[in-house]
Amino acid sequence: MFSKSFSVAVMVSDGKKSAKWYKEKLGFETSTEIEHWVTAWPKGASWKLHLCKGKLEPGNTGIGFYTDDVEKVVAALKKKGVKFSMDYTKTEWGEIAQFDDPDGNVFWISKGTA
Repeated sequence: MFSKSFSVAVMVSDGKKSAKWYKEKLGFETSTEIEHWVTAWPKGASWKLHLCKGKLEPGNTGIGFYTDDVEKVVAALKKKGVKFSMDYTKTEWGEIAQFDDPDGNVFWISKGTA
């Protein structure tokens, strides 16, 4: 269902500036293709930090799970009774969905790997 890869949002004031810091100071690999989706990770890691400009919405954990087929995973989880705060959606930067755990914590699902 989910890949071994995941991302965790880290709230920052400037994603590109933060990516530069993670690269220069910690030796991380970075990606800055899309302003909203700036990532940093140790070389070879199966996880990424999503350097997210702004503030997390209430309940948003900032944790995202990757999969090859978001739509299929959403359908499978719905059959198990998982509630979605954002149904399967195609955006300009990818396929996503958000689901809630029993305590209202929000998790992301997106297409891709680390």
